[in-house]
Amino acid sequence: MRTWTLRGTTTSYVVGVPEHGQWAQLVAWGPQDGGAPVTVVGTEHFVPRADVEPLEYAVRGVRYTSPVELVVSGPDGSDELRPVFVEAREGDGLELEFADVVRVVLHYRMVGDVVERWVSVRNDGPDELVLHRHDSAAFVVPVGNIVKYLWGEWNSEFQQASVTLPRGRFTIGSAQGITGHSYSPFLATDGDVAYGVQLAWSGSWELSAEVDTIGLLRIQAGRSASNLGLRLAPGETWVSPKAVGACSAEGADGLARVFHEYQRRGSRKRVPKTLYNSWFATEFGIRAEHQLELARRAASIGVETFVVDDGWFVGRSDDTGGLGDWEVDPAKFPDGLDGFIARLKDLGLDFGLWVEPESVSPKSRLAADHPEWILRTAGREPVLIRNQLLLDLSREDVAEFVWNTLDRLLSSYNISYLKWDANRPRLDAGDGRRDVDGLAVSHLYDILDRLRDQHPQVVVEGCAGGGARVDLGMAARVDTLWPSDNTAPLDRLRIQEGFRTGFAPHLMSSWVTDAEGTHDGRRRSLDFRFHVAMAGVLGIGADLSRWTDDQLKTAARHIEQYKGFRELIADSKVYGLTAGVQYVGVRRSVVFQWETGDGNVRGTLPTRPRRVPLAGLDPAKNYRVGTETYPGSYLLQAGVVVDDSADSHCLVVDLVD
Repeated sequence: MRTWTLRGTTTSYVVGVPEHGQWAQLVAWGPQDGGAPVTVVGTEHFVPRADVEPLEYAVRGVRYTSPVELVVSGPDGSDELRPVFVEAREGDGLELEFADVVRVVLHYRMVGDVVERWVSVRNDGPDELVLHRHDSAAFVVPVGNIVKYLWGEWNSEFQQASVTLPRGRFTIGSAQGITGHSYSPFLATDGDVAYGVQLAWSGSWELSAEVDTIGLLRIQAGRSASNLGLRLAPGETWVSPKAVGACSAEGADGLARVFHEYQRRGSRKRVPKTLYNSWFATEFGIRAEHQLELARRAASIGVETFVVDDGWFVGRSDDTGGLGDWEVDPAKFPDGLDGFIARLKDLGLDFGLWVEPESVSPKSRLAADHPEWILRTAGREPVLIRNQLLLDLSREDVAEFVWNTLDRLLSSYNISYLKWDANRPRLDAGDGRRDVDGLAVSHLYDILDRLRDQHPQVVVEGCAGGGARVDLGMAARVDTLWPSDNTAPLDRLRIQEGFRTGFAPHLMSSWVTDAEGTHDGRRRSLDFRFHVAMAGVLGIGADLSRWTDDQLKTAARHIEQYKGFRELIADSKVYGLTAGVQYVGVRRSVVFQWETGDGNVRGTLPTRPRRVPLAGLDPAKNYRVGTETYPGSYLLQAGVVVDDSADSHCLVVDLVD
C-alpha cells in the first residue's frame, strides 16, 4: 500500500491506497508518532472486501452493502461506478485522483490539528449524470463508540447529549435550507483521545455515525441529497463543501480547543467592542429621541457601539410588513439616519444596524414589483412563515439585489456594525431542476465575502432567529454569531457551554438583559448576568431607561473590567471547570465561576469552603490572584477558594515574573 501522512501540530492523519487502486483508506489517525492505527484483519464472507475496509470515500459500485458517500447515475439507469486511482498530488495539501466516467478527487489539507476534507467530481463522459448522494467525506474514528451531539430548538439551542452505539446508525441533519435550530453539524466521540467532525455548510445537511458489525465507527458528512439529485453536464465539475475532522489527546475539552484554534485562524483579528442593542427596550416602536436617550445611558457605562434593531425602515410597524423595502423611515428618524448617527458620534458611539436581506414581506413594494423573485415551488403558492416569504437567493439577479442593498446602506451611512438576521427556513423547492440549496448558499457566501473585502471596517454578526445558522461556513465569514434569542442567565449558561464545545468564544455574541428564563426562571444578580455575558463577546440588551443608578454603576464596573481582558477571551485556550470556565493566555488567565443555585446556597448546613482547581497554568511559575501569590502547581492541584455567598465570580490570574 502506498501511504501519505498529513502532520498537524500534535496529531497526524495517514491515508493509503492499496496496490489495486480501487479506493483510499484510513491507515492511522491520532497523536503524532502514536496515532491510532486502523487495521481490519481476517477474511470477509458474503460481502466484497470494500464493505469491511475503512474507506475514506466510498462509491456505489465499489461498495455495496455498507454506507457510501457517492451515488451517480447515467442515462442507462445504472448507479454503479468503479473509479481507479490515477495519481496523487502534494503541495499545500494532498489530492488523490480516481477516474471512471467521472473523475473523483479527494482533497486534504491539515490546519493545526484539523484535517480539512472535500471532494470534487467531474463528468468526463458524453452524457449528463445525476449525483444522488454527494457527501464531502467520511471519517473513520479509530477508537470509541459514544457519540456526542448538539441538539435544541428555538430559544434552547446547543443542548449537549450523547448516544452509545454498540452497533448501528445515528443520523442528524437539517432539511430546512438553513443550518437549523434542531441540530448542529457537529459530532464527536468521548474518551481520553477525542475525535470530532464538523461540516462547513449553511444549507441543508446530514451527519451520520455508524458502528459496523466489526465495531468500527465511521462518520459521514455532507449536504443533504435532494430527491431529484444534482445534474452534472459533460465536462462540468461539482465541488462539495468542506468537512473537517479533529483529534485531541486531551479529551473533549482539548477537542474544543482544537476547533477554537482552527476558527481563530480563519477569523479577522480585532478587538471586540462592547455593544448595546435596543431591541428588548423598544422592539418595533423606534423613535430617534428615545433611541438617543438609551444611547446616552449606554455611553455613560462604557458601551462603544449602539445597534438599532428591527423596525427602522418604511412599512415596519410590526412583523407583517416592510421586509425588502430597505429605506429609512423618516417618521422614525426626522433628521435622517445621518443626523442620528452624527449624534451618536457626539456621544462617542459607533453605529450598528439590523437587516434581514434574504426575506420579503408579502405586502412590500419589492414583492409587488418583483413577484418572480419570491422563492416558490413551481405551480404552488409560496410557504408563509412568520408573516414573511423568502427571496430566491439561488437567482443571480436576486443575489445582486441583496448585494446592492447592503452596499448602498454601507456606502451611504457610517455603519460600523451589521446584524444579519434570517428568521425562517427555506422550504420551497424552486423549479425542481436547479440546485437551489447549493446556489443559494454559494450566493450567501459570495455576498459575505464581498462585504468583508469591500467594507472591511464593518463588523458582521450572523443571526438566524437565534442560533439557526451557526456552522463553520458562517464562522469563516462573519465576526460573531448569535447563539440564541434566549438571554436569560441560567438558560443562557447551558446554551453557551454547548456552543463552546464546537465554536470559539470570539464568535459568541452574548448579552446582558432582564429576561426571565424560558426553562429556568430563577432570578440571578446583575453580577451573574454580566459574568455569563463577559465569557463571550459582551453586549447589553436590557432597557437601560429602567435601570437604577446602582445598576448602571455595576454595569460600568463590569464593562471596564471586561475591556481589560476581552482580547484574552477572544484569543486564548479555554478550559471547562466545575460550574465554570477558564480562559488562559500567555501571561494572564480569567476564571468565571457560577453558582447555579442547586447547592447549599443559603448556608443553612455546615460545609467546607469550596475549592476549584484551575487549569492550563505553568506549575513551575507563580501567579497572583487578587492580593495573594501562589505557585502554579498549587492552583492546579488545590485551586482557589470560592465564596458561595455570591452567585458568581470573575477572577483574574496574572503571571508573576
